Amino acid sequence: MVIIIYLLTCSLSLHTKAYPNTHVDPHDGQYPLVQNVTVTEGGIANLTCRVEFNDNTSLQWSNPAQQTLFFGDKKALRDNRIELVRATSSELTISISDVTLSDEGMYTCSLFTMPVRTAKAYLTVLGVPEKPEIDGLTKPAMEGDHITLTCITQGSKPAADLRWFRNEKEVKGAKEVNASGKTFTVRSSLQLQVDRNDDGVAYTCRVDHVALTQAPQQATEVLEVHYAPRVEITHSLEVPQEGQYLKLECVSKGNPSPDPVMWTKDGSELPDLDRMIVEGRELTFTSLNKTDNGTYRCEASNHLGTSSAQYVLYVYDAPTTLPPPTTPPLHPITPDPTALLGSHASDPTVTGNRDPNALGQHGTDHALIGGVVAVVVFVTLCLIIVLGRYLARHKGTYLTNEAKGADDAPDADTAIINAEGNHAHAEEKKEYFI
Repeated sequence: MVIIIYLLTCSLSLHTKAYPNTHVDPHDGQYPLVQNVTVTEGGIANLTCRVEFNDNTSLQWSNPAQQTLFFGDKKALRDNRIELVRATSSELTISISDVTLSDEGMYTCSLFTMPVRTAKAYLTVLGVPEKPEIDGLTKPAMEGDHITLTCITQGSKPAADLRWFRNEKEVKGAKEVNASGKTFTVRSSLQLQVDRNDDGVAYTCRVDHVALTQAPQQATEVLEVHYAPRVEITHSLEVPQEGQYLKLECVSKGNPSPDPVMWTKDGSELPDLDRMIVEGRELTFTSLNKTDNGTYRCEASNHLGTSSAQYVLYVYDAPTTLPPPTTPPLHPITPDPTALLGSHASDPTVTGNRDPNALGQHGTDHALIGGVVAVVVFVTLCLIIVLGRYLARHKGTYLTNEAKGADDAPDADTAIINAEGNHAHAEEKKEYFI
């Protein structure tokens, strides 16, 4: 049987060479129809060849090396991965299981008419990328160190895409692609300067590829960063007062953990008091008093350094409690008509029933009014003094014409004439005629 198939294949080859320019009409119903196939490496590829009309002419599938796989329902190549799925006069379907990259290529379906008619289908095999690996991480890293994380995946076809994520947020890395045979090796690098915020952060490298239909391949590394501690003190009271309960907590963050912490007061050890309790990071005062005043300091350290924080405690006096007001007598009080006229300022009964706060308020109002009156009087006196000085400076003696000639005149008319004469003599001028 194998010999017969081989002879038929040779006949097909010779016939094709003898009629190279034979015109084939794809619409005459006797033309093989195929489709390209894409399959993932390791999967199953189904190759189907159909004709719309066939007069019992045989169909044949051959591989890229032009080796006959099936001639009709007869298997020609001894490959256990290749199986017959369906063989009729109008269809020939075969399957290739456990597909490898070497199976990729052009497959030919032939219809043995006169002339022989063929159709070609390309089988594409996708290379599945391997699970990525992350290199370059040293544990633990020290705060301030520069590190480079490198993610590598091999065997992808076409080349895979690598993506970095810091926790759930994507960060950009530097990608590099190298071909190795039919597949590709892809690597991506991420450069970091780590600090305390990177401690416990997960860095994930994810592979995206068309062959990964269900879930992407990925690798994750969690950073461990060692750093010196930082300390702060929290307190339970905003205004500490005598007799109150107070808790101070020394909150220290560092890696490695800086346990335990050390408490001091004013640079010395804590006094040995029953009401002052130290439990781990907490300093508790069960009942505050003035002797607790001072500066409290908590200190934490690890192999990378030491940190401390201070809290200045000032205990305020406890609030004083006023005695409750005296309950007035229950018997009715007869109102005095003169009280309505405001004439009972000296009556002890009425005075005793007045609100002391109201009396204090009236006293304040009277003092304010008295101050205003004093200021007004003072300003008025100042104005009078200034006005008097002004009038005194501009005071003078004014003589009328009558007064100027009154010294030697017997009456007023003579005085005026004398005054005018004196003025005329004073202003007399001499004229000379030549």
